[in-house]
Amino acid sequence: MGTVQAAHTLGKRNKGKMIFALLLAALPALALAEVDSGFVFEYHRYTALRSVLLAVTQDCPDITRLYSIGQSVQGRELWVLEISDNPGQHELGEPEFKYVGNMHGNEVRGRELILLLAQYLCGEYKAGNSRIVSLVQDTRIHLMPTMNPDGFEVAANQGPDGNGWTTGRNNMQGIDLNRNFPQLNSIAYSGESSGTNQDHIPIPSSYWSGTVAPETQAIITWLQSYPFVLSANMHDGDLVANYPYDTAKSGGFWGSGYATTPDDALWRDLATTYAQAHGTMATTGGGSCGFHTQGGITNGADWYSLSGGMQDFNYLHTNCYELTLELGCDKYPRESELRTEWTYNKESLLAYMEQVHIGIKGVVTDTNGNAVADAKIMVQGNNHGVTSAADGDYWRLLRPGTYSVKATKGQATQTKSCTVGTGAATICDFTLDAASTLTGGTGTGTGTGTSTGGNNDPFWWLNQDW
Repeated sequence: MGTVQAAHTLGKRNKGKMIFALLLAALPALALAEVDSGFVFEYHRYTALRSVLLAVTQDCPDITRLYSIGQSVQGRELWVLEISDNPGQHELGEPEFKYVGNMHGNEVRGRELILLLAQYLCGEYKAGNSRIVSLVQDTRIHLMPTMNPDGFEVAANQGPDGNGWTTGRNNMQGIDLNRNFPQLNSIAYSGESSGTNQDHIPIPSSYWSGTVAPETQAIITWLQSYPFVLSANMHDGDLVANYPYDTAKSGGFWGSGYATTPDDALWRDLATTYAQAHGTMATTGGGSCGFHTQGGITNGADWYSLSGGMQDFNYLHTNCYELTLELGCDKYPRESELRTEWTYNKESLLAYMEQVHIGIKGVVTDTNGNAVADAKIMVQGNNHGVTSAADGDYWRLLRPGTYSVKATKGQATQTKSCTVGTGAATICDFTLDAASTLTGGTGTGTGTGTSTGGNNDPFWWLNQDW
């Protein structure tokens, strides 16, 4: 699609959205009442979970799509609910966001919070809540309630009162899914001094010779298939918003210490957004746990180092920025506590999603008006880049400020000054010489990864071949 045609299409969509917003504004005030007062707060086994997701699609068919990214070891579908005003389509310039819950089967808050969030977004969109309408119209949202449905069934068989600290944690192969992703940190760390291999690092071929869980494989394929911009995966066992890197930069298996990324200040902002909007994460903590003395946030490796985690993989292999959210001291709270957990987390879930719209975004085209995919977008002074998607659009999360930004494809480059404010992302488009984009290359990182382990990882012993 050429630039003029793309702009015309985008303009028609925006006009339609504006008309819809005006119609919603005319709704009576009663229609804007919160819908969650009627929610049922209970746990959902696999069949019941699917029923809730299907019910949301039936209640809001125009903004939802239910799809599976694969199956667990025992054949359970890894369901994802998409919420968007054009479900099933990537809209030019619209960022994509995801939440992943229940990665560890016995850490269950995220599973139920995501189901509640899906119902809330559907109900509030229908009721004309302007905040939710804007979020749905301007964001493609993907909600995965459970990454480890098999593990949850094991934990649920014991319930909240009889559940052990690790019962149901792993998948049915005994694999800890948050230690099963390609470990790309060592490649990134070796290139820090030269500014190389700081993003889009290929998966080493040696990774596939190990045991890769089907749930992990499904997530990797999912990440490679959608242009995700921002994400969070949900856990329990503490109360904190954890940000990269998770793997210590020195010390081998027992290494420790704060492991900074090129985006450390941005990561702190993102984590703080969730923590401060939460009922207790940044203020009083969780009673027997928490990081409220640090504002409810922590660098992963500064807490304890782990290898093969999902959030670092997102950051080093794709364009996606992902936090790890620890949502409570008790991994499996009683059903009677779920309403309170929803109250604590509802605003955080929304506020964090809205962060997908900060920084800069735009479209990279060539001088013939064609979209340029895989153009590298680099901010001066920051060695972590992002790439343009298939339609040429890109998103770069940034803090407020003025930046020198360069787009590169082949031998073609263009540099612009882009100013970021405190509101919506600044549009910063690029046009590259068509002939020059076909020559040379920008490189996306090379090398092989090795596991550096983690010092005080409380679950390291679960993954050892004794």
